[in-house]
Amino acid sequence: MLVLSRKKNESIVINDNISIVVVEIRGDKVRLGVEAPKEIPVHRREVYEAIMRDRESAAGLSPAGETP
Repeated sequence: MLVLSRKKNESIVINDNISIVVVEIRGDKVRLGVEAPKEIPVHRREVYEAIMRDRESAAGLSPAGETP
């Protein structure tokens, strides 16, 4: 894992087309802005994991990727 330090209004760039900007720092919370092409989905991890579980369920797969 790459760990970077950024201050408010500073950003990082991923693959020339994704920017992550520190929008606000309040206490122990950091608000991030993500700029990415529309064809690249951006989700919070817990939402992404729920989407993956739903896809696995719809495909009839167990969480380990094996058929029941």
